[in-house]
Amino acid sequence: MLEKLEQHINQKLSFLKDKKLLIAISGGVDSVVLTHLLHALNFDISLAHCNFNLRATESDKDEEFVKKIGENLHLKTFITSFETKKYAEKNQLSTQVAARNLRYNWFQEIIQKHHFDFLLTAHHADDNLETFIINLTRGTGLEGLTGIPEVNQHIVRPLLIFSHDEIEKYAVQHHIKWREDLSNASSKYVRNKIRHEVIPILKEINPSLLESFQKTSDHLQESQQLIDESISDFKKKGVVTQENETLKIDIAKIIETKNSKAYLYQLLKEFGFTEWNDVTHLLKAQSGKEVFSKTHRLLKNRDSLLLTEIKKEVSTLAYQIAENTSEITTPIHLTFDKTTDITSGSNNAIFVDIEKLVFPLTLRKWQHGDYFYPAGMQGKKKVSKYFKDEKISSLEKENTWLLCSNDAIVWVVGKRQDDRFLAKKNTVAILHIKFC
Repeated sequence: MLEKLEQHINQKLSFLKDKKLLIAISGGVDSVVLTHLLHALNFDISLAHCNFNLRATESDKDEEFVKKIGENLHLKTFITSFETKKYAEKNQLSTQVAARNLRYNWFQEIIQKHHFDFLLTAHHADDNLETFIINLTRGTGLEGLTGIPEVNQHIVRPLLIFSHDEIEKYAVQHHIKWREDLSNASSKYVRNKIRHEVIPILKEINPSLLESFQKTSDHLQESQQLIDESISDFKKKGVVTQENETLKIDIAKIIETKNSKAYLYQLLKEFGFTEWNDVTHLLKAQSGKEVFSKTHRLLKNRDSLLLTEIKKEVSTLAYQIAENTSEITTPIHLTFDKTTDITSGSNNAIFVDIEKLVFPLTLRKWQHGDYFYPAGMQGKKKVSKYFKDEKISSLEKENTWLLCSNDAIVWVVGKRQDDRFLAKKNTVAILHIKFC
């Protein structure tokens, strides 16, 4: 096993050589064997162990066991303790998810503080197969069937080429002790149920199950690579463009494809959407229709789908602008210049009668009930009605600011000035306001 691992590292993981490595060690046979193997190969390794306090005194015994390994092998060992159940309850997470979040956040802290190059975990071929089956039962895309990645950014899993039986056999042959987690024998958790009840039946049907699965996994990974390359080329054809913080997807070019749903999935999968039928229906929906994930919003706006990150509500914020202000950059960029000449205005620049203004001016988001007197139009109009008539999208509405004098709107910034504050030819004191 030692020779096989050395050969595998030389062929596939040579970047680990002469690097500072941190091993996530539980005390179980897999992580303990990984530690002994890399120590025997003279890698620069340290250990990191989490005590989750989930198994009473057994958790403390695991901690002491790992400390002993570190002492015997003369390895730097990091130990931490978590109140996992309290954390899970506070954050409304399952115990397993809570433990995962806690340990990987802590690993990241150690890596950054002590300048480790890579984190190594002891996942093996059986773990890979279990993950595949779990994802299959839950419903997943192709990427969910490609297995656990051997390299994922700074996380490396060198034992994926070995079965659990191979690892345990090596430990026995070399008199390596380890700790047994009795909870692994319980079928309470889905993974354990698959491990103890499903996979043994599959191995009975096919004794070479792990080897067969590895071939399948390799084929699926190759297919995923082809898809990724295809999507990358597809994006380069102008299908996806970036406008400030908004991702814009050309609907016509999506519809032209033979499988628009599949293309949308590949373009949007990283943004957390789950209701894919709703996403697809946006292609032919009316403007203004939206679909949300936990982090993002997808909006149909005429010929495009607009993807934006969901941010905290800022509609209640208001900014004061003093009388002699020449420029502001927060929350938007405006310039203020006194002048005596009126040139032709635009949506991004207005000329205002200073004598009609009451300072400080206020910059705020629009609210229901707001109204103004649009320049060039008769009478007053609700801002909401103006937005509707101008076919302004929900996203644009949220990003629109109002410049106000007392309670009166001076300017729907970047869109329309209020007639009441409009500078005329005979206006003595004129303020030129520009939206940059």
